[in-house]
Amino acid sequence: MPQKKTFEEDLQELENIVTEMEDGELDLASMVKKYTQGMKLAAKCAAQLEKTEKAMDKLVQEKDGRIVSENLVIEGE
Repeated sequence: MPQKKTFEEDLQELENIVTEMEDGELDLASMVKKYTQGMKLAAKCAAQLEKTEKAMDKLVQEKDGRIVSENLVIEGE
């Protein structure tokens, strides 16, 4: 059974696909195949990021010493 690739490995593969497509050396059939691969990888990476963002909470220590959980807020969203 093939080992599941990490987010970083998927992102690197996506970057490689973009580079290959930008080089302009691919024929049309290869370009379409790479585009399809890239779109699948982009969707997979986006889903992983969304899942991680939802799962991440940050712990904040209040002045009275209590630890509370607070949803992670990412600027720009």
